[in-house]
Formats: sequence, structure tokens, C-alpha cells
Amino acid sequence: MTTVLKLGGSVITDKDRRETLDGDALSAATDAVAGAVADTDLALVHGAGSFGHHYAEKHGVGVTEGTTDAGAALEVHGSMTTLNRFVLSRLHDRDVPALPVHPLSAGARDAEATLQHPMQTVRTMLGEGFVPVSHGDVIAHEGRGATIISGDELVARFATELDADRVGLCSTVDGVYDADGAVIDRIDDFADVADALGGSDATDVTGGMAGKVRTLLELDAPAYVFGADDLSAFLAGDEPGTRID
Repeated sequence: MTTVLKLGGSVITDKDRRETLDGDALSAATDAVAGAVADTDLALVHGAGSFGHHYAEKHGVGVTEGTTDAGAALEVHGSMTTLNRFVLSRLHDRDVPALPVHPLSAGARDAEATLQHPMQTVRTMLGEGFVPVSHGDVIAHEGRGATIISGDELVARFATELDADRVGLCSTVDGVYDADGAVIDRIDDFADVADALGGSDATDVTGGMAGKVRTLLELDAPAYVFGADDLSAFLAGDEPGTRID
């Protein structure tokens, strides 16, 4: 079985404070991953949190707004690789054979904004028993310099190209909430929940919950949005939070 899991940036960092790791939350998440990695082919993606969004906002870089300033692009990328090293270190401390996949060096967008990402690298890592760990990043974009690729977009690409059986987004919320603040059990049509969905409270250049739901609805595999306390349950095969398919 192949599982694609995203650890949200708000889960593993203090998203309101620049470059601040939530060490306890990251340790808990990597404990859960270590307990499940022997039972599934696992590809990990982590969000940016306070290690990327603030710099992207500083330089006016987004999913469609690019920069041709190499220093600006490097500042966003460098912040993300710092967070990636923290994640890898915690995984290695738990004997998880994790390796990084940095989007800036591994892909690009063409002039039509179509993502060109060499997934064979990720497939080969999985085939050799490694756990690929990717992240939101800047990426070269034909005609626009460098733009943002979100962790959610990477999750979708990984899920499609790896023919994933399950997809999980581990968040700071227990699922997708309806207008009354209750967790929605299942979503299969965006129109049914559009009025209840809003953006992130903290700085987020990649779309908030509405963008996540839209992206997950396009996948063939069932996807789940759930809180950090349910990560072990998801990895064990349970269906916590909100199912989106």
C-alpha cells in the first residue's frame, strides 16, 4: 500500500512567529510516522508554516506571482530547506530512512503553469526502501522567474503519479468544519461546502482550507483531513476527520 502524507506547516511550526519550530509537535508526528513506516510505502510532504510563508509574502511571491530576483528566491528556498533538515533529523533519530526531495532542484513549470516534476526520483526512493520527504518551495516558472509550489500541490502530484491508496493531510484542526463549527464527515462536491470554507488566519500564500479541499477532490484516492492527535490512527488505516473523495 502507498500512502502520501502531508504534515501541515501549522502543525510542526508556530506559524505566527518567523522560523519557529514546534519541537514537541514535530516529535509527536515523527513518532507516529516511525511506528507505521514498516507497513506502507510512505511519501511525506511538509508545509512551510513560519519557515516559508513570511518570506514569500515579504518578496511578493505566490503561486502565480513570480520573482526574477535570485536572492529573494533563495531566501524562501533556504528557509524551507532549514525546516526540511529539522524534519529529516527527527525522522533519522527514529530510524526512519528519510531522504529530501527539494522541488526547486527537481522540477519546474512551463509557460502554461503545468508542473514538470521528475517523479521517477520519488518512485526509485520508495522502491529502494527510502521515505522521500518533500516540501513547499519556490520553483522555476517559464516566463515568470520563480513562483511558489505549495505542499498541497505536491501531495496531489505524488498521489496521482504514485497511484496512492490513501492520502492524509495532518492539520491543526480535526477536519473540515461546517458553518456551525462541526467536523464534516465526508465531502464529495465542493459546492456543498463552499460557503463554510475560508482562508487561513495566519499568513498563507497557497489557498487555505478551500484550496486544500478543491485539490483533494480531484484525486482518485480517498483523502482525509484530520488533527495531529489522529495521525497514528490514520497511518493505522482508520478514517479520522473529514473524508474527501
